[in-house]
Amino acid sequence: MTEVKLRFGSTSVLSELAGAFRHARTAGKTLDKPWARHYQSRLVVTDSVVVLAASAAANVAASAQNSSQLTTYSVATGLAMSTIWLVMLAALHTRDRRIFGTQATEYRRVVAATSSAFGLVAILTVLFDVPGTRDYFVVALPLGLLALLFNRKAWRESLTRARARGRSIARAVVIGDPVDTRYVINQIQQHSASAFTIVGAVNTGDSARHAIDGVPVLGGYTDVAEAARTVQADTVIVASQPHGGGDIIRNLSWQLEGTATDLVLASRLTDVAGPRIHFRPIEGLPLIHVEIPQFDGAKHVAKRIFDVTASALGLIAALPIMAVVALIIEVDDRGPVLYRQERVGRNETTFTMYKFRSMAADAEQRLDEVRKLNEGSGALFKMKNDPRVTRVGRWIRKYSLDELPQLWNVLIGDMSLVGPRPPLRSEVETYEEHVHRRLYIKPGLTGMWQIGGRSNLSWEESVRLDLYYVENWSLVGDLVILWRTVRVLLNPIGAY
Repeated sequence: MTEVKLRFGSTSVLSELAGAFRHARTAGKTLDKPWARHYQSRLVVTDSVVVLAASAAANVAASAQNSSQLTTYSVATGLAMSTIWLVMLAALHTRDRRIFGTQATEYRRVVAATSSAFGLVAILTVLFDVPGTRDYFVVALPLGLLALLFNRKAWRESLTRARARGRSIARAVVIGDPVDTRYVINQIQQHSASAFTIVGAVNTGDSARHAIDGVPVLGGYTDVAEAARTVQADTVIVASQPHGGGDIIRNLSWQLEGTATDLVLASRLTDVAGPRIHFRPIEGLPLIHVEIPQFDGAKHVAKRIFDVTASALGLIAALPIMAVVALIIEVDDRGPVLYRQERVGRNETTFTMYKFRSMAADAEQRLDEVRKLNEGSGALFKMKNDPRVTRVGRWIRKYSLDELPQLWNVLIGDMSLVGPRPPLRSEVETYEEHVHRRLYIKPGLTGMWQIGGRSNLSWEESVRLDLYYVENWSLVGDLVILWRTVRVLLNPIGAY
């Protein structure tokens, strides 16, 4: 794996931060907020219930299959299996408060812990010839894993609702130069379910400045610890490297020792996801290693296998709906049912994309009439009330039913289930150099643009989401996007 090594200045701010966190651990449980402890306790209880229930289901299935009663041995085996499972969930930090409210990261850790637990059971079964474990793999594994994921989803949504009401949120002070401070404040304030509420800022900019985007400025770097205590901050977020380097970070960590205040470094590694970032100390000097994205290999083979399987099943399940939609389109205006259009795929190869026709049959010929009414930006043509869209077209667009034929494009390999939006050749010709990275992987039937606002997104936002996906995608992340797509389709926003 090719890697890039980044070092933040000769004074090594990260080295000092590592020391800061080591010192912070001496504060023990003071770093854990009451709401976080309660949330963790609830996760422990519900995880235990799920795991024990899954093991019990495996025992019941085994007894029903063999027409026998539960024995002491089977109960003991179930308890041992449950113990290993719960230990793995704890060992892989699936209930770490730093991932509360996240999606892919939390789900990925639950899947990894479950896989590790059953992998260990498989090894023990072979080494010690343990009988009666087959039903745990057939029954407990799928049922338990799904139940754990739904359990985490339910708790995450509960936490999101609480944060939207201003509860279960850490009070934070942001320190840094005005530009970086404003960036961090805006990023946090734009998300109503963020884990932080910004109660103050500290910077070395204009001393006459009293506020940054409505957040009061509390003073300079020398005032950080006192300011944090004054506003009762739970967290101090360092938005940029302060003048004076690591000494200020180290001194700040010392001042915060023994308090319930966390110290967090906001990385400006824009659009780089956590799994691609690794901290590797070399003689006390932590280096950030950023993995370079790979666009082929086993990971992409697994994505293709998933696409073929899911699109084939999806086509079979959607055939009745597709038949009804085709019939309605035919009856509505007697035009062609399918609309074929050339799109640009991976590595700028072209393919024919299929959709149910949602516009009048002469829509292409009428494009010049409406081009001046374009409401989009960048390379996209958008029009909320396009007169070329038919009555049926507005309805099938709202629920994305017009895109069902693209399951065939996925099956034959032109597209993927999840990926960037498939562009027109005319759009690609206007791309800036960096935007061409959207074409490094196959375009998707859905993607981050679909769950992030659809047609309401600006061109810049659409590009940013697509590029983020291209460089940071994972199968677990794809499953999350597919699930969120279903929710978006049930409550359509930005579809026109």
